[in-house]
Amino acid sequence: MSILPPLGPYLPLITTAIISGVALKFFHWVLLGRHSALGNERKIPRQLAMMGLTILIIIAMTLALPVTDAFRNQIFGLIGLVVSGMFAFSSTTVVASFMAGILLRITSPFRVGDFIRVGDHFGRVAERGLFDTEIQAETRELIAIPNTFLITHPVSTIRSSGTIISISLSLGYDTHHLAIEPLLIQAAKESGLEEPFVHILELGDFSITYRISGFLAEVKWLITAKSNLFKTVLDTLHTHGIEIMSPSFMNQRPMVANQTTIPEPFRKKAPEEPTVAEEIVFDKAEQAETVEKDKKESQEAIQHLEAELKEAAEDSDKKEITKRLHAEKEHFEALNDTSVTSPDK
Repeated sequence: MSILPPLGPYLPLITTAIISGVALKFFHWVLLGRHSALGNERKIPRQLAMMGLTILIIIAMTLALPVTDAFRNQIFGLIGLVVSGMFAFSSTTVVASFMAGILLRITSPFRVGDFIRVGDHFGRVAERGLFDTEIQAETRELIAIPNTFLITHPVSTIRSSGTIISISLSLGYDTHHLAIEPLLIQAAKESGLEEPFVHILELGDFSITYRISGFLAEVKWLITAKSNLFKTVLDTLHTHGIEIMSPSFMNQRPMVANQTTIPEPFRKKAPEEPTVAEEIVFDKAEQAETVEKDKKESQEAIQHLEAELKEAAEDSDKKEITKRLHAEKEHFEALNDTSVTSPDK
């Protein structure tokens, strides 16, 4: 006589468990295992799919249990209670961030690679997730900002079509503004800005505050462009004998009559290849923007080739177009699997 209980009533449960385990392992490998280099944004939909599959497996195993319908309904009620409790007590912030991420995708206030400012944070968008958005700051740090913060605070986005670069400086009343404005405009043009203009912001007790602004078409060089504007304004005004300070300087440090604070002419050395700060500071954001652009161009190429394939008359033309279309689709899939990470991560 066997001391083991009969397995007949448990066969559906055992069969379901084995099939579910194999299916879960297989789909985990298909969705995540062979795509370990995916970025966080690409992983999230796959992780959500795995979570949905896990819930379906739990339901299937519950249905396979050798119990009465009343007891099975109690189990379903318990599962529903546990899931609702998880959402109610432990994931309020997570759900809010998730919904905020969906809202940001619908409204699209910014894209990967854009410069944004929100609160005290400024940088280029390196990655957009469903729960947070990662920006790369001027110090090359990666800052993860919760999506709930982005939808509850004003977000300033620098347009990819161009932006205005501005700096302010104070000059004394002893130099007429009609002499100052052309020099500031000249400096802005020499720094590479387009359509420069000058505003007078304030008439102070000892100085006039000017603001020189110009249009920068290539926003990715934002930091370098502003630094170049500072340098050219400094050089232009000093070259024309104009001190960049207010007369109140005399009240703080007496100077010899007719003494100026313009530095002695500086003899430039042989030009060296300059280091572009943006290439170092915003490396991850630059990579992410490049990948997004390549994906968009690849999608357009696929659509164009599909249209050509429909219009092609000769079999040889169709064969050639099909070959190019297949290669382009493989290229697009490779871009989708591209993970954008910083060299030190």
